[in-house]
Amino acid sequence: MKSRDRRRGITLVHTGEGKGKSSSAFGVVFRAAGWGMKVCVIQFIKGKWKTGEQRAAAKFDNVEWHIMGDGFTWDTKNPAQDIATSRGIWEFGQEKILSEEFDLVLLDEINYCSGYGWIPGEEIAAFVRERKPAWLHLIMTGRGAPPEVIEVADTVTEMKKIKHVFDQGVRAVQGVEF
Repeated sequence: MKSRDRRRGITLVHTGEGKGKSSSAFGVVFRAAGWGMKVCVIQFIKGKWKTGEQRAAAKFDNVEWHIMGDGFTWDTKNPAQDIATSRGIWEFGQEKILSEEFDLVLLDEINYCSGYGWIPGEEIAAFVRERKPAWLHLIMTGRGAPPEVIEVADTVTEMKKIKHVFDQGVRAVQGVEF
């Protein structure tokens, strides 16, 4: 593993309407953890429900996991609260990125917050450009990644839905989707 002074941190964005944005990011999280890297996962939207990824992460002493969202915001009854929560999570994420404690930080579902207008894409991009440590790996997920965030990223993947079991009336499947 390259030391921080010899490493170029990569910024990845997983976006698009299809399934697999967070799942792909979690694969990178566990890959990095397997190599002994210190990882921080910060979830913006999903709320307090339990997932298999969180349960697996608890088995690693080098993965720190924060579920901080209020839940699925498209059902919101209090947009002002969602904005305040998202802004607070963004501030927390910036602190973790700048702490120099981690080798990789995942900002899971931050792109939704930009899409809703709660955190401007230019603000995120400016932080990545100007303040993210050069050696730190950063992943940002969620639909609707803003153009400024796409521009500042090193690798951008767009997930495209071809077919999804939900369209057949099947709800999220434990062990496969959460």
